Amino acid sequence: MTHPPVISLTDCADPNAVARQSARIAALFGATPSVLPLTGPDPEGVAALTLLDLLRATDLVGGPTHPVVVLVNIAPRDGSWTNGAPFCYFRHKQHLVISTLNPRVLAPLQAYLELTEVQVTDVREVVEAAAAQWAELSPAEVEEIVRTQFRSLWYVPLLARWLVDGRPVPARPHALQASAPGATGPADTAGAADAVRVAVVDNFGNCKLDRPVAAIPGSRASDGLSVHSSRDGRRVQVRCYDRLPDVPYGEPGITTGSSGLGFAELVVRGGSAADLFGLREGDSVLAPTH
Repeated sequence: MTHPPVISLTDCADPNAVARQSARIAALFGATPSVLPLTGPDPEGVAALTLLDLLRATDLVGGPTHPVVVLVNIAPRDGSWTNGAPFCYFRHKQHLVISTLNPRVLAPLQAYLELTEVQVTDVREVVEAAAAQWAELSPAEVEEIVRTQFRSLWYVPLLARWLVDGRPVPARPHALQASAPGATGPADTAGAADAVRVAVVDNFGNCKLDRPVAAIPGSRASDGLSVHSSRDGRRVQVRCYDRLPDVPYGEPGITTGSSGLGFAELVVRGGSAADLFGLREGDSVLAPTH
């Protein structure tokens, strides 16, 4: 039986953790997965945009596609769960996504892919159901999986395999709360009108922002946007352009990038916006208005 390829986004990203997860997924699916370690200052924001990009990458193909499995292990940084947030799953077209129940990670899918509901699982309920019906797991092995804090290693790959196999995995529907299109920043500022943040810094130093250009307050102003430079505390007026080639060489600009559905990027054509403005993932981009 041929299984779909697996892509894993995880903040358990040291070489030992990546090797163990890769071996376990390979043993269950018969092929080495693609594991993307998220080790920067804001793994939740990176995961949010990357998950949206992964699902968007399966569009515009002109015909049928093959299913993929995406695993997302990014725990919410809110301290509200005793052993981590529960894992949920949903399907986007023919693709299966298993993720921690993380509002920041799921927010762009709500806003741009019309995701309204996920299926939330309970580790004990799922593993005990599996042991009783289809999985060869002893009571001691069930307890080891249920009690471990390393759920992304021991539980999530099993959940993925069982769902791909069509097993009757118990789960409960969970309606997602409506979120603002740009709500991928830290929870305390996610609703602020000017909380435009860096979601991803790419290898060129371009700063991928967390929303489209048209959704950025003041983007239609003729003199551009006032960008905060973390390097020296200055305000820098940066014009908005339709495309990267329209930005004058050597100058900064805000343009439509390659991520999301026309998400904005702060760029320096021929240079690094991250270096020029001293920005990292998770940083606020716009200068305060007061």
